[in-house]
Parts: sequence; structure tokens; C-alpha cells
Amino acid sequence: MSKVMTYPAHVRAIAVLGLPLIGGHLAQFAIGLTDTIMLGRYDVEALAAVTLAGSFYFVLFLFGGGFGLAVMPMVATSAAEEDETSIRRSTRMGLWLSLLYGMLVMPLLWWSYPILIATDQDPQVAQTASEYLRVAGWGLFPALVVMVLKSYLAALERTQIVLWITVAAAVINGLTNYALIFGNWGAPELGVMGAAIASVVTQTVSLVAVIFYAVKVLPEHSLFQRFWRPDWEMFFSVLKLGVPIGLTLLAEVSLFATSAFMMGWIGQVPLAAHGIALNLASATFMVHLGLSNAATIRAGNALGRKDRAHLEKGAIAVTGMSLVVSVMTIILFLTCAEPLISVFVESDDPQRPQILAIGAGLLAMAALFQLVDGAQVIALGLLRGLQDAKVPMVMAGLSYWVVGIPASYYFGFIRGMDGIGVWLGLVLGLASAAVLLMTRFWTRSVKAVGVPAE
Repeated sequence: MSKVMTYPAHVRAIAVLGLPLIGGHLAQFAIGLTDTIMLGRYDVEALAAVTLAGSFYFVLFLFGGGFGLAVMPMVATSAAEEDETSIRRSTRMGLWLSLLYGMLVMPLLWWSYPILIATDQDPQVAQTASEYLRVAGWGLFPALVVMVLKSYLAALERTQIVLWITVAAAVINGLTNYALIFGNWGAPELGVMGAAIASVVTQTVSLVAVIFYAVKVLPEHSLFQRFWRPDWEMFFSVLKLGVPIGLTLLAEVSLFATSAFMMGWIGQVPLAAHGIALNLASATFMVHLGLSNAATIRAGNALGRKDRAHLEKGAIAVTGMSLVVSVMTIILFLTCAEPLISVFVESDDPQRPQILAIGAGLLAMAALFQLVDGAQVIALGLLRGLQDAKVPMVMAGLSYWVVGIPASYYFGFIRGMDGIGVWLGLVLGLASAAVLLMTRFWTRSVKAVGVPAE
């Protein structure tokens, strides 16, 4: 049993663990933002094609990323139990599953054109998107492996290196994009293909860096010695946890993707305002996501030590920290809506006044869903730390698909509230997930850990 920690001690520990993770998520967010800005300046059709291709790629990557996220709580629990053999086993089988998954979905990336056409896309945009995916798709293998190894390192509380590798990747991505998209510094002007090559280069450099660190600094885990030997018991343990985590991620992403389709039905300007508001909300969500990762690691540690007092105090501390971030974001979104939106809109754009007006209303709704979005992702992090994923997957799926999407359609179109109504549906879906998942954690999952707190 570990020494009882005070709430301030928990907050400090979560901050030390979580701040580099938050920085890493913001750096990853910056990679996508850089691609969007550079391609937008190069050619609008190129941006449309890569946006379409990126959405397709991201869906496949997210599901496969469930195996990487499954490794995080398993390694954290094994580390608390001082079981280095299980650390190696779970990480290695996470790598196996990620590589096998990449092999299974690579044909979808290689032959993506008929799939994109089936979704009623413009043939020229679909053709360019499919050409991009034939190159960028190879980056899926290093990207999934990097996700497993980052989870392994984060679970061992080596979050600083996770941050610096992601920051380095963001810089490399920006420089390579600048050279290959536009033909700068003597490089050929490749446009969309340049962005695809930059993506693969970035993922490969990240892979080399993270493998070098893991082998050099943590040789005791021997991750890659006799890598080819199967470990079927651990393989199925990681599979059992990773699949529901991947499906939960897909369910949430599909909620936001469907909201974008609905905003497109309303009109081009509301869709543009939606994209801006969602970018701003996504940036602040990275803070909650980093805290959620920290919650997963510390809950996994508590599970390994069977220390319910540590788990409960830590859960209260991380939920409180998320709440403080939400309150600060709410104040920012409500008081600085116009300056924030103006960053994304040219001053001489004739549609600027309309975008600002619609965007300000959506940011008010984004302020409202900060509370519930933060709460639901913290709950998911805590539950993953306890390796509780199946029931939370069902709860999240019901919240996003049975509550969120129908509510968005009802308020947006049947009640005639347009964009505000669509976003109100998002709020209700996320609120349902927050209530169900927090209830699951506090009334059931926490009881599986050791003795009750005093």
C-alpha cells in the first residue's frame, strides 16, 4: 500500500505527468493545422482532396489506434506490480496487432477511389484523394507503431520524450511540406503528392526516434528481441481491450463527422463557421485529452497496487482540473468570440460578417459543451485505466448515436434552430456520455480495486 497522498499532491503529480501529454496532443493538432493552411494556400482543390483523404485515413487510423491505447493501462498496471515481463509482453503484442491491422486495411487505402466515389464525391477530387492515399497510406504502419510505443513510454511516466518527439515531428512535417508542396529550397513542386510524402517522412522519423529511445534507455524490456515469437494469451488480452477502445473512438468521431454533414445541408457559410468553431474547440479539447491520458496511467497504477484510496482521490483531482480548464475556456469563448474567429477569416472576405455572427453563436454552444466533453473524456480515461472498455463502448455509442445525432437533426431541422440546434445535439450526446460513464466509474468500476478508501 502506498503512502496516502493529499489532493494538492495528486494535482501536482497529474500536472507533471499530464502537461507533456497535453503538449504532445497540441503538437499533433498543429500537424493537421499546418497541412490545412499550406494546402489551402497552394490550391483549393488540393485542400478538398486531402481533407477527404485525411478523413478516410483518420477513421482507419483511429480504430487501429485502439491497440496502442490498450497498451497504456496494461503497462501502467504491470509497472505498479513491478512485472517487467508483462510490460514487454503487452507492448510487443500491441505492436503485433497494430502491424497486422495495418496489413488488413492497406488495400482499402490503395484502392480507395471506388469507395470515395460510392460516397457521392466529385470524381476529380476523389481521384486526387486516392492518389494521395496510395502514398500517405504507407505512413499508417509507422503511425500505429509510434502510437503503441508512445503509450508504452507514457505509461512508464516518460512523458517528456513523448512530447519532444511529437514537437520534432510537427517541425519536420512543416518544413517537408513547405519544400515539397511548393517546390521550395530546390525541391520539386509536388503539390498533393508532396504533402503525402511529407506525411510518410514525418511518421518514419518519429518511428526511428521512438524506437531508438526505447532500445537505448529501456534495454531491460528487450522489446524487439525474438519479436517474431507469438504470445497468444497476451495477444488476445490486448485485442479484447483494444477493439472496444477503437470502436468508442470511432463512435465519437462519427458524431462530429455527421454534424459536419448536417451543417453542410444548412449552407456553405454555416459549414465554414462550424469548421472554425470546431477547430477552436478541438484545440482546447487537447488539454482534456492529455489529462485523460494521465488519468488512464494513474488509474492503471492504482489497479496494479490495488489502492482504491489513491484511485478515488486521483479521480476527484483530475476531474477538478478538467473542470477548471472548462471554466477558463467558457470565459474565453464567451468574451473573445470575434477575435478568435477573425484569425481564420480574411479581413476583406465578403462573407466575414455572416461567418462571425454564426461562429459566435456556435462558440457559445462550444463553451456549453466544454464541461460535458471534458467530463466524458476524463471518465473514459479512468475506465480505460481499470481496463473497463466493453460497457463504456456501449454507453458511448448509445450517447453519440441514439441521443446526439437524432437530437442534432431534431433541433437543427425539425425545430428550425439551424447550426445552434445541430450543436445543441452535440451537447446532449456528450452530456449523456458524461453522466453514464461517470456513473459507471463511481458506482461499479472503482469497486473492483482493492479495499474501500478510508
